[in-house]
Amino acid sequence: MAVLQKQHYTTTSNILTKLACILIIIPLAPFICRFMPPIMIGSWNIDLIIALGLSYLIIWLMYHILRQLIIPLLGLCLIILIYNQFSNHYTFKNLITDYASTVNTNWMLREHKQTDQLSINPHIFENIYDRTSREVKEKMQYQDSVVRNFSVQHSLQYFDEYNLKYGNLVRYLSLFKYINANFKYVPDSQRDEYYATPRETILNGMGGDCDDHSILMASCMMSIGARCRVVIVPGHMYPEMYVGHKKDFEVMQQAIIQLYNDEHIHGLYYHENNGEYWINLDYSARHPGGPYMDTKVLLVIEP
Repeated sequence: MAVLQKQHYTTTSNILTKLACILIIIPLAPFICRFMPPIMIGSWNIDLIIALGLSYLIIWLMYHILRQLIIPLLGLCLIILIYNQFSNHYTFKNLITDYASTVNTNWMLREHKQTDQLSINPHIFENIYDRTSREVKEKMQYQDSVVRNFSVQHSLQYFDEYNLKYGNLVRYLSLFKYINANFKYVPDSQRDEYYATPRETILNGMGGDCDDHSILMASCMMSIGARCRVVIVPGHMYPEMYVGHKKDFEVMQQAIIQLYNDEHIHGLYYHENNGEYWINLDYSARHPGGPYMDTKVLLVIEP
């Protein structure tokens, strides 16, 4: 009877230890993944899959070498997760998002490439185009100290826990989130078009129309190292940010899906010319890559 009881205890202990191993792997994999660069095979992001493999290997070794530490390690993981939950550093929601974003990026996301086209002959109103381009470029004062300090401050406001994974993209996405969450639309007078400098828009409380937003967004992004341009369509102006080539766009796509998971993103909108990708940063969407308001491009202005 004692032998049977001992065997039953040993079996139960082994089952609990294996269950603890599985529970440890679940948070350990995304934690390891945060320190890995994005790894792509074609359009598939596999860094979390690799992290799961590494987590399994680590726990497998512990199970066979230091089995007695498995249960205490599970307790430590739970303490860390609960602490992070209350400190809002890396919550259970982040954990779920990290797993869900891999699935979303790989097979649920639809891309929306926007074809560039001029709706009119630019030579007809050449002076108007030249004047608009000149005035907008003059206002994009991205080296202004107020603009730079504002941009640095809010580039650090969100998503910092993913900085090791996505690098500067985290800063750009954080800055976009702050500007678009706080910008308030205020129209110009009916007779005159006024282009505000980014300093003016910051100091007036983040108010203005679409061209003020475009100049602000592009200038702020450029002040922390991004390459941006503004695009004019009939009755509207919006900013775009240069992402890079196809592989760079796929990494940006993964970052947006993961960091803006609450927005239930089903597609990203962008321009692509000669292998160069530009993503929409308009205020009309709550995430980068929102839908374009008009597809008829009249003028592209890049400082």
